[in-house]
Amino acid sequence: MPKTPVPAATSAATQAPAPAATSAATQAPAPAAAEGHASLLAPYRRLFTLPGTRAFTAGNLMARLPMGMFGVSAVVMIAGARGSYALAGAVTATGLAATAVTAPWIARLVDRYGQARIAVPATVCAVLGSLALLLCVRYDAPDWTLFAAYAATATTPNTGGMSRARWAHLLRSAPEALHTANSFEQAADELCFMLGPVLAAFLCGTFFPEAGTLAGAVLLLTGILLFAAQRSTEPPPRPRTPARAPLRAPGMPAQLAVCLAMGAVFGALEVVTVAFADSQGHRSVAGVALGLQAAGSCVAGLVYGVLRPAGPAGRRLPWCVAAMTALMTLPLLAALTGSLLALCGALLVAGTATAPTMVTNMTLVQQRSPESRLNEGMTLAVTGLLGGIACGSATGGWMVEHVSATSGYAVPVTAAAVALLISLAGASSVGGVRQKG
Repeated sequence: MPKTPVPAATSAATQAPAPAATSAATQAPAPAAAEGHASLLAPYRRLFTLPGTRAFTAGNLMARLPMGMFGVSAVVMIAGARGSYALAGAVTATGLAATAVTAPWIARLVDRYGQARIAVPATVCAVLGSLALLLCVRYDAPDWTLFAAYAATATTPNTGGMSRARWAHLLRSAPEALHTANSFEQAADELCFMLGPVLAAFLCGTFFPEAGTLAGAVLLLTGILLFAAQRSTEPPPRPRTPARAPLRAPGMPAQLAVCLAMGAVFGALEVVTVAFADSQGHRSVAGVALGLQAAGSCVAGLVYGVLRPAGPAGRRLPWCVAAMTALMTLPLLAALTGSLLALCGALLVAGTATAPTMVTNMTLVQQRSPESRLNEGMTLAVTGLLGGIACGSATGGWMVEHVSATSGYAVPVTAAAVALLISLAGASSVGGVRQKG
């Protein structure tokens, strides 16, 4: 799913016009109800009247787009050069597993020393890892070098988490506006994962196999530099704090297990879809199919952002996961027909359950994480997703290699069912109250 300034920067962050921003957000719903009904996007427009929000969002979106490019680019690049989807899946799984281990430490440093001070050097290290992978594939280096190079990309900061942390800082007294902001962030994630695979497939197919990875590295570094330059909206760093670690907060272990299972859904879906399209003789269609899945989620996320769901997020989550489980059966049924067109339609519909599930999930993370370690808490959730993506990617690649591409679609269905069981078991165990500190 990442992510101590000099005294002047710290002062700027601390003295940023948060009260004014909060007041603006609180008063945002004041316009007449007719205006809100007239346009679905009106609540989102009000968000971006807050000073500095457009600039940091632009940089963050640029930095997030490669997150939808790197996986597909690596699979296409490695499978094309080495002729093995199992190897491609294992390499991407290794990189994601390394990220799952590294990301919480990067996030802890971000909380402690500030976003700008940590995100830029961490991104530089990740970009160098991407370039190393490109060169290893290009010059036929031994297989183990692919694993090492992709693992080096694990220092990529949680860009989505850092953006959500800025919204939480600006809108801390406006929960309804924060719900809209969280929905926008999830829709932005889906937009990047909608455009990313299409762009990656286009670049790799039109120019050369390494083009997707190269373009992603450039976009990532440029976006982080632009995002980090927006100091006025950056949350103030929180030096060492006695607050309880987010991992030990009530309800978080079960929630992270749900994230792990949901990540397996996404990881398997990506590898299996690329392999299925390739088996039909149309590898480039994989990017379009995955883009449609993200498009369905993006639209659902935007709609969800203007709704006011009833009941606590902890009780809504099982319903969201149940919908995702049911809809994930559609790609499997479509694959059985052997039709790429049917698969694209099934993925579009299946995607509509993703964003509401993820928005609800991240709302719970924000509520249960200590305020001084919010970025760390959100990154732990992303870490769970990445760990699941790694498992799903490896399992999906194994199924494709040893059984068939069609049977690979049973993996995301199974993973979604596991997520549902875990969410049902933990639904009533803990409330969704933010931890102080």
